[in-house]
Amino acid sequence: MRIIVSPAKKMNEDRDSFAVKSLPCFLEDTKFLMEEIKKLSPAEAKTLWKCNDKLTELNFRRFAEMNPEKCLTPAIVSYEGLQYQYMAPGVFTERALTYAEEHLRILSGFYGVLRPFDGVTPYRLEMQASLAVKGKKDLYEFWGDRLYRNLMEENPDGVIVNLASKEYSCAVEPYAEPSCLFVTVVFAEEEDGKLRQKGTLAKMARGEMVRFLAENGVREPERIKKFDSMGYRYREDMSDERNYVFVKEKNSSGF
Repeated sequence: MRIIVSPAKKMNEDRDSFAVKSLPCFLEDTKFLMEEIKKLSPAEAKTLWKCNDKLTELNFRRFAEMNPEKCLTPAIVSYEGLQYQYMAPGVFTERALTYAEEHLRILSGFYGVLRPFDGVTPYRLEMQASLAVKGKKDLYEFWGDRLYRNLMEENPDGVIVNLASKEYSCAVEPYAEPSCLFVTVVFAEEEDGKLRQKGTLAKMARGEMVRFLAENGVREPERIKKFDSMGYRYREDMSDERNYVFVKEKNSSGF
């Protein structure tokens, strides 16, 4: 089983919490993308990144000074978004860390697929960024089916649990073969008889879900349904084999 999650825009450097155990498997592709981005002017980079002047300056400097093989941070503690705050890998037990190393994968527009202890450097490059390289119109075409193929390697049960946003799951799901059980976990609220997904709460819940899976050593999709944190409960009546829907109970803050 492989669990896929999105990266976060905000990143940090942390070489104290955990040791880097490996380099990203698509490192040569990362180096190529790095060199392409280094060719951009500040104005072109700002357009690509869709950020303000301060962030453009920060990331332009990061790419100018970047060495993807030195001064690295383990991927699992390099991202600072809500999902990672609620995942809280810094307090994982050894058992949970071992589980994450085997099962958790972070998708990235820059790195492709990351294992938790792959060494990374701060960058900015979203999967949906309009970067045309090698005759490909964008990063989805650049990566093609390679991310899916990577996830299926040494994945004998053929299960992919999708805890990624649409932006990132779209880099994998279209290539899923019939033999692959691609399960998307949905966190929603019921309002006026309709289900609505709220981005902030969904990010928090995805992080909580990863921690639940890691702490309990979950290896079968069926056991995912037992998750009941932040007021979310599995809804059999709204789910099917490939979509597990968790609905937040009314009047539940979940905190």
